[in-house]
Amino acid sequence: MNKFFNFLFDIYKFREILWDLIKRDVKNRYLGSYLGFFWAFIQPLINLALLWFVFTYGLKARPESEVPFVIWLMTGLLPWNFISESILGSTNSILENSFLVKKVVFRVSLLPIVKVMSASLVHLFFIFVLLLALILNGLPITIHSLQIPYYFGLTIFFVLGLSWITSSVIIFFRDLGQIIAIGIQFAFWLTPIFWSYKAIPEKYLYLLSLNPFFYITEGYRDALINHVWFWNKSLSSFFFLALTASLLVIGNILFRKLRPHFADVL
Repeated sequence: MNKFFNFLFDIYKFREILWDLIKRDVKNRYLGSYLGFFWAFIQPLINLALLWFVFTYGLKARPESEVPFVIWLMTGLLPWNFISESILGSTNSILENSFLVKKVVFRVSLLPIVKVMSASLVHLFFIFVLLLALILNGLPITIHSLQIPYYFGLTIFFVLGLSWITSSVIIFFRDLGQIIAIGIQFAFWLTPIFWSYKAIPEKYLYLLSLNPFFYITEGYRDALINHVWFWNKSLSSFFFLALTASLLVIGNILFRKLRPHFADVL
């Protein structure tokens, strides 16, 4: 617990450096393009529009309720985009900033959060777009939407714990990056983003509940569409909280064990 509070203190202590790194990360990603940072919003919007067209008119997908399919799709796709971008980016965060590894005054363990926070900026924008889409479609924004910060915050801690593991291991095992990319593809189709979990026989639903991404994507839908409180799914909430806490502890321990050897490999 003390180490967790030390981590929060380090975020505050190095807040200016972290903010500069976040801005540099966003800037470098779109360096040389005319539209610059706007590509961070244009690409997901085009991707969403294409997927909506294919599933609505090509595959004749229909919503599970009276909510338009594009709204139902957005509520599952937006948190997934944030998760996948954060995991892929934070995994390579130390490799991309290897020049900071030898700087003793800087906590290298903060580097993964740079990628997570830069992805968060885009995600917050699309949350606003999603809320606007709900209003334009005449759908109510109820008090249940206050759960979005809960799911958003849990996702940040989940990805951070995972990224401490992946960002430290990849330095010694570079193939991990490709393995994670493949794993992300598998997880994408195993998570009910384009399909409803109600299509699965009830006796197999427990297997789906083991997928942590299912808890987050369905949580967004519960907050904005289904209007269900997270404590009504106490077992799933407890499992995800326990998994997130475990990743934070394991990730922190593993990172500290491997940290002294980073400079020898990079």
